[in-house]
Formats: sequence, structure tokens, C-alpha cells
Amino acid sequence: MSRTELSDAPSPSPGGPGTEKEQSALSNGLKQRHLSMIALGGVIGAGLFVGSGAGIAAAGPSIVLAYAGSGLLVMLVMRMLGEMSAANPASGSFSVHAERALGPWAGFTAGWIYWTLLCVAIATEATAAADIVTHWFPGTEPWMWVAVFMALFCVTNLVAVRNFGETEFWFAALKIFAITAFLLLGLFAVVGVLPGVDAPGTANLTGEGGFMPTGTDGLLVGLLASVFAYGGLETVTIAAAESENPVRGVAKAVRTAMWRIAVFYVGSMLVIVTLIPWNDKSVIAGPYAAVLDYIGIPGAAQVMNIVVLVALLSAMNANIYGASRMAYSLIARGQGPRFLGKVSASGVPRPAVVASSVFGFVAVLLNFWWPETVFQWLLNTVGAATLVVWGFIALSQLISRRRLEREAPEKLVVRMWGFPVLTVVALLGIVAVLLLMLREGDTRTQLAFTGCLTVVLIAVGLARQKALPRGGDGGASPSAPGAGSAEAEKGDGTA
Repeated sequence: MSRTELSDAPSPSPGGPGTEKEQSALSNGLKQRHLSMIALGGVIGAGLFVGSGAGIAAAGPSIVLAYAGSGLLVMLVMRMLGEMSAANPASGSFSVHAERALGPWAGFTAGWIYWTLLCVAIATEATAAADIVTHWFPGTEPWMWVAVFMALFCVTNLVAVRNFGETEFWFAALKIFAITAFLLLGLFAVVGVLPGVDAPGTANLTGEGGFMPTGTDGLLVGLLASVFAYGGLETVTIAAAESENPVRGVAKAVRTAMWRIAVFYVGSMLVIVTLIPWNDKSVIAGPYAAVLDYIGIPGAAQVMNIVVLVALLSAMNANIYGASRMAYSLIARGQGPRFLGKVSASGVPRPAVVASSVFGFVAVLLNFWWPETVFQWLLNTVGAATLVVWGFIALSQLISRRRLEREAPEKLVVRMWGFPVLTVVALLGIVAVLLLMLREGDTRTQLAFTGCLTVVLIAVGLARQKALPRGGDGGASPSAPGAGSAEAEKGDGTA
């Protein structure tokens, strides 16, 4: 049996539908180079390119502090998730960890809210990508491109996991090349070694109202904008379960998260606000294009449109993959409709892939009916779901770490820094961001939608847990908090 099967699949019920065939393991088709590039590319999300202009407009040069602060929170979350995923690799990632630490209701809630988040994100990214391409081909409609992109990546994920890995490898390579080139050119411009570009010194950092021109309020708005730019980093711990060496892959990805976040996010913000006045209209419209235009790159706007398109398509591809594997894991643990848990001979949970793509195809109709408003509506529905998932990660790690130290300390190949103090700090940080969301109208709406969804999922999860006899039935996970299936207990963390 493979690692993925051992980590996620419950024991089949005697005489029930949980046959060996239905519980076929996912493949181990992702190579280390795929996982490494997914980890690198996952840091460079579309949110970095698309949403940073609004953050700079709100916070001014202090956006650097906002990205550094939210980056520290994300690093703590990733470290906690890395600790649990390296100890117990599973395609359900934090959903599996939450179930073991807090009980089946928590695994159900964390898993399905994340699945919902990814499904909506797929539609959002397809819509944004379609808007870019529609400007290149004025005679076409956005809904046409949404249909094309959805069909392309749905098929890519249906065939074999190596197709996802290979596609994401090249997407990630393009994103890394683009952001690295941007940072190098920006650094050269800052120090004044680019021909025809004068070094700005600190004029843009301290002028135009100073480093914090809009005060603490602006910094807090910028902090909110920056937090959501980091979404999607969790995919690497999901993908690790289908790699050649899950423990090594997760450990390596998490250990390099700090410098990647510092360089790609904080570094690029510092370059932007150093070279361009924060209140320049071109920065609000597109900060990366503004910098490229400033240093004389021909067709800077179109260059950045291509980069953003690649980032959006990469996110679509990764989210279809992540959503399908989360759904597979939930179903394998008795937390969803069993017919979606079937796995093909090539190790792909095809019904779960299709189910995870459905809302993206629904977005074709949404774009046809409400092309002007669909994007904002999609964003509002699951705006705070990432924070809910991060909260489950922190709570799970707080509980599971003590258990691992007591029962299997050899599995702690990645350790959370300063446990338990920094775990509690991260939890408080997540709560603080949720409270900050109450300040703004848009984020308040997002919080209301996500809050209602979370409450409903918790209620359903608790009802399901109460209805099941202790020890589970029909492939359900045991009811006792922290308990896993027989296979999970035997298979966790094996090399």
C-alpha cells in the first residue's frame, strides 16, 4: 500500500462498499523537481501581482512592514503545517491533522471549507484570466475563455498526476524567472547602475508624507491586503503525499519558506516603493508594470499582463489539483459521497477532479449573465476562509505536538519554532486579522459569508460525528478526537 492510501483511507467495512478497488491509492507520480518547483512557484501567486497596488495606495511605503508582518504570520503557519505534514504525510493535509487532533468534526469543517475556497478560487482565477485575454482579442467574450481554461486544466488533471506536476513545473519556472528578473532589474535601478535611470535614494521612502503617510489606519488596511496575497502555500503539503519522498519534500519546502517569502514579497514591495512614489496613479493601476516602465522596459504593461496570466493559470491548475485531493481524502475518511472517491488505474481521483471543476464551469454562465459583478461576488463568498484554515492548523499543531513528543518523537523531523509560545502568537495573529476585517465594508461582507459557511459546516460535522457509533461505520473515521483509521496509524510517517 502506498503512503497516500495509508494516511487517508479508512478501513473498509466488512461486506460494505469500501472495497480495496475503491480505496486504490493515489499515485506517487510527482518527482522531487516537481515538488520543489511547486513549492517555489506557490509562493508567487496571482495575489502578489494583482492586489499589491491597492495595498501600496493604502499604506504607502509602510506596505513593506505590512508584507513583512503578514509574511511572518504565514511562515509560522507553514512551519506548523510542515511539522505535522512531515510527521504524517497525507493528501488531506491539515484536514487529516485537524481530525486527529480535534476530532472528525474539525477534519470535516477544515477540509470542506478549503475545498469550497479552492472551487471558488478556480472560478475567480478563470474570470480574471479571461479578462486579460479578452483585451488581446476584443471580438471575444470572457465566458468563452473561462470555458476554454476550465476545459484545459480539468483534462490536464484528469489524465495523470505527472501532467499536473509537469504543467505546474513550467508555470512555476516562468513565474520565478519573471519575479527574479524584476527584482534584479529593480535592484540595479535602486543602486543606479542601469543606463539612463537615476538612483532615487530614499526620496520616495521618506517624501510624499513620510514612510507612513496614511498612519496606522493605512498600515492596517495594507496588512489586510497583504495577508490574502499569501493564499495557496498549503498546496505543497497536499502534493507531497504523491511525491517520491513526502517527508523530505515537505521538510525542504517548509525550511526554505522564509527566504522565499522575504525575497519575493517583501523584496519586491521594497523595490516598488523605493523607485516609484507611492501615490503615483501608475502604481495603483499596476505597480510591477509601473516599475518596468520606469526603468525603460518596452511594452511593460503587456509584459506584466503575460506574467499575471501565467500566475492565474498556474493557480487554476494547482487549485483544481488541491481541491480534488482534499475531496478524495475527505471521502476516503467517510466525510463525503463515496462515489466521488473512485480512483483510476493511473492513480487519479477523476470523479473528485470533475466535482472540483464544476463551479469553474458554472462561472461560464455567471460570466455570461453578470460579467461586471461576478468577480467581486466570488471574492466575497469565501474571503476569510484562508484564515479559518490557518486557525485549524494552529489549533491542531498545538495539540498534536504534545502527542508526537510523547508517542513518536522520531517523526518530528520539522519542528515548530518556540513551541508553544509562537503557536499561540500565530493564533492571536489570526484572530487579530479577523477582527481587522470588521473595519472595512468589503472585508466585513467577506467575513459574514465565511462565518456563516463555517458555522454551518461545524454544525453538520458535529451532527455527523454524534450520529456515528464510536469507531466509525461505513468507512468513517473514529469518533474519538485524535484517532485515525487502522491504516493511518500504521502508515503515518514511514519512509
